[in-house]
Amino acid sequence: MGFDRAYVNIHLDRIEENMRAMQRNLAPGVRLIGTVKADGYGHGAVFVAKTIDPYVWGYAVATADEALQLRRHGIEKPILILGVTGEERYEELLRQEVRMTVFQKERAVRLSGTAVRMGVTARIHIAVDTGMSRIGILPADPGAVRLIKEIAALPGIEIEGMFTHFARADETDKTAALKQLRIFREFASMVKAEGLSIQICHCANSAAIVDLPKAQMNAVRAGISIYGLYPSDEVKKAVLHLQPAMEFKSVITYIKEIGPGTAVSYGGTFVAESPTRVATVAVGYGDGYPRSLSGKGFVLLCGKRAPILGRVCMDQLMVDVTGIPEALEGMEVTLLGRDGGEEITMEELALLSGGFHYEIPCLIGKRVPRVYIKNGKRVAMMTCLDGEYEEAVYSPA
Repeated sequence: MGFDRAYVNIHLDRIEENMRAMQRNLAPGVRLIGTVKADGYGHGAVFVAKTIDPYVWGYAVATADEALQLRRHGIEKPILILGVTGEERYEELLRQEVRMTVFQKERAVRLSGTAVRMGVTARIHIAVDTGMSRIGILPADPGAVRLIKEIAALPGIEIEGMFTHFARADETDKTAALKQLRIFREFASMVKAEGLSIQICHCANSAAIVDLPKAQMNAVRAGISIYGLYPSDEVKKAVLHLQPAMEFKSVITYIKEIGPGTAVSYGGTFVAESPTRVATVAVGYGDGYPRSLSGKGFVLLCGKRAPILGRVCMDQLMVDVTGIPEALEGMEVTLLGRDGGEEITMEELALLSGGFHYEIPCLIGKRVPRVYIKNGKRVAMMTCLDGEYEEAVYSPA
């Protein structure tokens, strides 16, 4: 199946290999929680979850709707919402046995009341703030342990897990991360000393999975590493081989020759100094390609780099193919990924655009189809129509 504009390839084999690589780096018995928030970091949460299901204890998401989307598509393993959930969502989440994060007595009381009324048990995870200053119980608070005891005593409530999140585990210097780990371990010991048995303790994120093994506890949360990206350039990449799962592609829709003095794109920020062969590519910031790459970025054509000319438009951009005479209308363009001996990585795009490499896949919009590849063949596709994703499964080749 061809495409007349931008699309994304997702290599499911690479995601599976990333999961196996992480498993090999874990101590025996440590559970993996697969983080598929933000639509699986732009890769498609449902397809990612189905791919990693054999490797994980459960999943982590950021919102109620993300959790319910997984349930609608047949994901049966535990799902934990890492953020704060509004009371109006309690009933539907409890009905679907979704775990919620709790760290305030008032919310716990309301959740307890809903669970009792429904005749179900609300399994929750307690967030502990050890240094992120985002959400969670503060271990230094004199009433912190008492608060957990009070929550545990509420009818219809089961504290299944407790977790914290590292703010600086992706740095070479692990001093800050180790301090957070120490605080969390000490707090967990205090809770245990009060007779509370919490089944799952997790604090290791992708960076800690790579090079902070002492933080594994009995569960870890894999995030960006699932998708083949390293948290930063400071983690020890040699410890864990990851393969980027995503490629961002488009096509040339038009090629023309322009003469000296001719401006290209909005604002005329690029003006040709000599005869130039210009190719128009069917992708723009409306698809999630960063506008900040205007006049800075490159695309790959025929295994060569073609610089972006002028400003990236909402739906199109222009590149210089003067040095690529073999470039023709209808040819595939690589925005992210490999073409021959050249490669454009998310890290490079982030550096050129002044952004953060996590952002790149998350920003690719819904109108860009996701094509899923396994064993070198297209096995499925996800497109967005009328604001909702529709899945189309390919027949076996």
